[in-house]
Amino acid sequence: MDKIEIRNRKAHRDFQVLKTWEAGIELKGSEVKSIRDGKVSLNDSFARVENGQVLLYNMHISPYVHQVSFLDIEPTRLRRLLLHKSQINKIAGEVFQRGLTLIPLRLYFNERRFAKIELALCRGKKLYDRRQDLKRREEELEIKRAMRRK
Repeated sequence: MDKIEIRNRKAHRDFQVLKTWEAGIELKGSEVKSIRDGKVSLNDSFARVENGQVLLYNMHISPYVHQVSFLDIEPTRLRRLLLHKSQINKIAGEVFQRGLTLIPLRLYFNERRFAKIELALCRGKKLYDRRQDLKRREEELEIKRAMRRK
């Protein structure tokens, strides 16, 4: 069985990751098959704590192509994330600090074949932070190139 892992590529570029959690995700019908086909986009998705639940917004799961069913599931519907109550309370306390948000970093299947989301508490990066990261990566690349030449 192939290892399926969908990553949010923009997350590390646009946000500084402070803390991460593993959460289950509530799916309907053929959404699991679409995820196994890799028809998922985590770009522009985020999570919020509302009424004691963590809800995931803007995660796009394309409809399963071979579906012969009466269920018509909206691709960007709200999806509930499955966490323990103590984890939700801890996350809610930290999210309400100024400037912090919940961003999904990756979607994968664990060893028991359940769909899981790696959820991160993030702070948005400023433009100069992104430039510093880019400069640091280029310097590291130059050092590696110089080491290979010797």
